[in-house]
Order: sequence, then C-alpha cells, then structure tokens
Amino acid sequence: MSIEKVKAYFARYGMEARVREFPVSSATVELAAQALHCEPCRIAKTLSFLVGATPVLIVAAGDARIDNHKYKVGFGTKAKMLTPQQAETLVGHAVGGVCPFAVQPGVEVYLDASLRRFDTVFPACGSSNSAIELTIPELEQYSGYKAWVDVCKDWNEV
Repeated sequence: MSIEKVKAYFARYGMEARVREFPVSSATVELAAQALHCEPCRIAKTLSFLVGATPVLIVAAGDARIDNHKYKVGFGTKAKMLTPQQAETLVGHAVGGVCPFAVQPGVEVYLDASLRRFDTVFPACGSSNSAIELTIPELEQYSGYKAWVDVCKDWNEV
C-alpha cells in the first residue's frame, strides 16, 4: 500500500508518527480541509503531469489552478495530466493520495510559488485519507524537489 511506503520513508527521519490518517476521505482539497479543520488553500495538492517521457509532480496550494500559458513557458510543452492509471504506475501513488514522497525513480518534483505564503502546509501521504503538516523548508527537504516554479493562477498572495 502506498501509505505504508510513505510511512516507511518518513520513518527514516523519525517522522512517521506525524503522518495523520482520517476515518473520512481527504482525496480532494475540500475533503482534506474538512478532515484537517483548516483553510482549503493550505492543502498542498500534488498534480501529476507528463513532460515528454518524464513524470512530473507539481505541489501547489489548494486554491491554485494550473495556468496553461505559464506551464508551457516553464516546461516547454502543453500541460498533460497523467491518467489515474499512469499516476499509479509512473508515480507510485493512486489519484487522491498522490504526494511527493516515496515516489518512483525518475519522477521530478516541483513546488509552486503559491505555497510560499504559508508557514505550514498539508500534503497527502499516499492514500485518500492521509496528510502530514510540514513547514515549507521541510516540504523542500522531504519532497526532494528539483525547483520552485510559478505555473499557477487564481490564488491570492498574502
């Protein structure tokens, strides 16, 4: 199970106890915000794309949406999201629990500028009913991100 891979990943850092599992679904931004009793914008959603043959994850704030023009400028191609089956196969996590932790080799992780306005955010942990609260420096460290990008719209800087 994917959440077990994520817990094992965090166990290497003594952080597995920080992974929270809920008796309800947290598969969408709205459901995760309800489960965590936080604002939807603080949910760090992980969106999966294919750039050429490379699976790419973009972690963005819950209120942000991909801006197709910015994405094309940033990645040199049109935004093409992975299908649910591709996400599970290429990334290693099913849709609803996709996260930047314990991913398949070759997956590139990017963090969107929409996250920078928060002290802490809540990414999923490999299942549709899990999350972990991380500071932005912790998210950088544990996601193994490649770079910060600015490819989203519809979020408000604070």
